[in-house]
Amino acid sequence: MDASANTTLQIYNKQVGLKFQLYNSLFTALPFHRVEKTGVLLSVFLIHCEEGFSKKQSPSEVITSFVKQYTTYETEQEMLDLLFRFVQYAERQVVLFDALEDAAYRDIHDMNGIGTIKHLESEVLHTSSQEKLAAKLKDFSVRLVLTAHPTQFYPSEVLGIINDLSKALLNDNTSQVNSYLRQLGKTPFFKNEKPTPYDEAMNLIWFLENVFYQSAGKIMSYLHSQFPKEVDSNNPLIHLGFWPGGDRDGNPFVNAPTTLKVADALRGAIIKSYYLDVRRLKRRLTFKGISNVLVALEERLYNNLFVPGYNLDLSKEEVLHTLQHIRAKLINEHNSLFLNMVDNLIHKVELFGLFFASLDIRQDSSIHSEVLKAIAETTSALPRNYDDLADDEKLEALLKIKATVPPYVLDNDLHQDTLETMKAIKNIQLHNGENGCHRYIISHSTKPLDIMEVYGLFMLSGWKPEELNVDIVPLFETIDDLKHAGAVMKALYEHEVYSKHLKRRNNIQTIMLGFSDGTKDGGYLMANWSIYKAKEELSYLSQQYDVQVVFFDGRGGPPARGGGRTHQFYASMGRNISNKEIQLTIQGQTISSNFGTPDAAQFNIEQLMHAGISNALFHTKETTLTEEEEDLLMRLSDESFKTYSTLKNHPDFLEYLLYASPLRYYAEANIGSRPSKRKPGKMNLNDLRAVPYVGSWSQLKQNLPGYYGVGTALEKLEAEGKWEEIKAMYKHSLFFKTLMDNCEMAMTKCFFPLTAYLANHPKYGELWNMIYEEYERTRGCLLRMAGTETLMEDKPVNQLSIQMRQRIELPLLTIQQFALTKIRETEEQKLELPSKDKYEKLVMRCSFGIINAERNSA
Repeated sequence: MDASANTTLQIYNKQVGLKFQLYNSLFTALPFHRVEKTGVLLSVFLIHCEEGFSKKQSPSEVITSFVKQYTTYETEQEMLDLLFRFVQYAERQVVLFDALEDAAYRDIHDMNGIGTIKHLESEVLHTSSQEKLAAKLKDFSVRLVLTAHPTQFYPSEVLGIINDLSKALLNDNTSQVNSYLRQLGKTPFFKNEKPTPYDEAMNLIWFLENVFYQSAGKIMSYLHSQFPKEVDSNNPLIHLGFWPGGDRDGNPFVNAPTTLKVADALRGAIIKSYYLDVRRLKRRLTFKGISNVLVALEERLYNNLFVPGYNLDLSKEEVLHTLQHIRAKLINEHNSLFLNMVDNLIHKVELFGLFFASLDIRQDSSIHSEVLKAIAETTSALPRNYDDLADDEKLEALLKIKATVPPYVLDNDLHQDTLETMKAIKNIQLHNGENGCHRYIISHSTKPLDIMEVYGLFMLSGWKPEELNVDIVPLFETIDDLKHAGAVMKALYEHEVYSKHLKRRNNIQTIMLGFSDGTKDGGYLMANWSIYKAKEELSYLSQQYDVQVVFFDGRGGPPARGGGRTHQFYASMGRNISNKEIQLTIQGQTISSNFGTPDAAQFNIEQLMHAGISNALFHTKETTLTEEEEDLLMRLSDESFKTYSTLKNHPDFLEYLLYASPLRYYAEANIGSRPSKRKPGKMNLNDLRAVPYVGSWSQLKQNLPGYYGVGTALEKLEAEGKWEEIKAMYKHSLFFKTLMDNCEMAMTKCFFPLTAYLANHPKYGELWNMIYEEYERTRGCLLRMAGTETLMEDKPVNQLSIQMRQRIELPLLTIQQFALTKIRETEEQKLELPSKDKYEKLVMRCSFGIINAERNSA
C-alpha cells in the first residue's frame, strides 16, 4: 500500500469508522419499543452470527441457539418481535453509515486529483493541447440518464434525512445528529403500496434539484473560466436524461398522461430552480438598470410556475437573452461586480433549458408489431394482411403510409397509448423544447423492421418525415442481438428512407447497448466482450457510411449489471471505438451512492468527462487491444460462456434461486412501479428482469452473475500454456484489468457460509457446490494474477467500506435466511403456520436493509 492510500485509509477510519462507533451509541435513545435491550442484544447477535458461521452452523441454528442462550423468550411471537426490532435497528445503522460516508466524501476523495477537471486542466496546459481540447469539446458530452429501476430501497423521506444527517455529521453537530436519528426512529422505511411512475419521477427530481443542478453548474462555470476559448456554449457538455414516466417497457402503469405529467414536473422543477437563483441574484444586483430587469424576469418565472391556468410563455432563449443583457450591463457599468453569479446561472440555463432532463420513451419491439397488426385489422392505413407479410413487404407497406390514425379507433388501451405517446412527444417539445423529449428507444431490437415499424408509427400518429425531430434508438442486449447488431444497422444505413431521416438528424445515430440481460443470457465475461466487439464493429460500420455513432450504455449499479468502476471502462476504450459522447444509465443505489450529494456528483461526473476527453487528447498508453489480446479475450469469453451456459441450463437452476433467495418476494416489496417479470404466468429466465435476478444472487451473498465462468476460463487457458500472456494482458490492458477489478468487487461481497447448509441438500446441493467451487476457482486465479493475498487489496478504502457494511448487514442476512427456511418447511410439510405472513414480512424487511447496505456496489 502506498503512502497516499495509507493516508486516505487513516482518514476513512477516523471520519467513518470511528464516528460510526461513536454515533452508533446514540441509537439507544431512538424511540423504539425496548430499544436499549435491542441495541445491546444486536451487538451480541452479530458476534454470535460470526462465530456460528465459522462453526458451519445454519442460519436457523444460529438464531435458535442465540435465543436460547441470550434471552428468556419462550414463545415464537417474542422471538419474532426481537428479530423485527433487530431489522429496524440495523436499517437505521445503514442510514448512519451512508450519511457518514457522504459527509466524509470530500476528505476521502481527491477533488482536484487524477480524473478531475482540475487534473485535466494541468494536463492540457502541460502538453499545450488547447487546440485539441477545443476540437474535442465541439461535440463531446456526458449524458447521465436517471432510471427508476428498483435497486434503491430508501423512500424519499429517508433520502432527505440522509442528506440532512450528513450535513450535521460534517459539522459535528451532535445535537442535530441526535434529532435526525430520533426522526429516523419514527420514519417508515417501507411503503404499503407500490409507487406510481409519477412517484418515482418525483423522487428522482429531488436529485435533479438538490444535487445535479448545483454540481453540473459548478463544473461548467469552472470550465468556462479556465478554458473560455475552448468551451463551446452551443454544445452543453453535460446532459441529463430521464426514464421514469417515459419507460413503458414491461410497465403497464406508464401511459401518455403520465408522460405529459412528468414532463410538466421536470419543466416546473427547472423553472423553480431558476426562480430561486434569480431571487438570490436580486439580493446582490441592486444596481440601476439591472434590478428592474431582474424583477421582471422573476415575475415571468413566478407566473409560469405558480399561477394556475397561466399560459406558458417562457423560452430558454428569452431567459438567456435577459441574463446576457444583465451580464453586459455589469461589465460595462458596474465593474463586473457579482459577474460570476450571473455567469453561473447562464451556464445552467444553457445546460438545462426548460426541460431539466430529456425524457426518453422506451417500449418493447413486440408491442409496436401488435399495434400495427391492430391498425391493419381496424383501418385501411395498412394492408389487412400486414401481420402475415414478409419483412421486406412490411417495410414497403410502412413506407406507403399516408393516413393518420386516431388512437380512439383502437380497442386495446396499450395500443391506444402507443399512438398517444407519439403525439405526446410533439406536445412536450412544444412546451419544454426539442431536448425535452427527442429519443424513442426500442427494446429487443433484432432486425431492421423493428426500427422501421417505429418510424411508421410516427407517420401514423401525424408526424411528417421532414418534421420528425426524434432519434430512433435500437437497444441490443442479448448475446445474439449484439452479434447481429452490425447487420441490422448496415441495412438501416442503406435504407433510403431511414438514411434521409438520419441526415435530418445530423447523421448521428444513437445505439443503446444493454448489459443486464446480456449477463443473464451469456454470463459476465461474454456479455462484456460481446458489447466491446459490437461497439468495435458498429464504430467501423458507421464510419463507412459517414454516420457518427453514439453509444448509450445500459449499465446498472453492481458489476453484474455492468456497473462497477464505470469511468475506467470509458478510459479503457480503444481508438477503434467511437467516443463522441459518453452516455449511460444511472439507477438505483448508483444515484444515491455516486451522485447523492453535490460533492459526489461533481467528482463522478468529472471522472466520466476526464475519461472521455483525456482518452482522445493525450493517452500515451495505447488502449486499443492488440490482435493477440483480442484472441485471448475471445477464448476466455467462449470458455466462460460454456461454463455459465452449463449452469444456466441445469434443470434446477431457476428453481434453486427461487428456493434459496427472496426472488419471489421482489414483486411484493413495493419498491418500484414495474413488475418483476415481463409477462404474467410461470417464472422463466427469459422473462425475469435483470434487477430481481442479480439482486437475488446478491442477497444470497453468492453474486454469481459477477464472476461465474471466469475462473474455469482462466484455468483452461493456463493449462494450454497461456498464463503468462494473460498476466501480461492484465498488466497492460486497462480494459481487461477493469473487467477483473469488477469481478473482484462482486466476489468481495460474497459470503458462502450463509448458505453452506445447502451444500448437502438432496436436490440443490449440486448447484450450491458448483457455484462455490467456481467462486473459489475464480478467486484463486484473480489473486495469482494480481499477486495479492486478498481481493481488492489495491483498493483498501473500498475494501474496508465493504467489510464494515457486511458486518452491519450480517444479522439481516441471517434473519432473512432463517425466515425463508421457516416458510419452506411450512410449504414442504404442508403445515398450517399462522405466523407464515410474519416470516414473509421479515424476508421483505430484511431485503431493504441488505440492498441499502450494498450501496457501494456501484
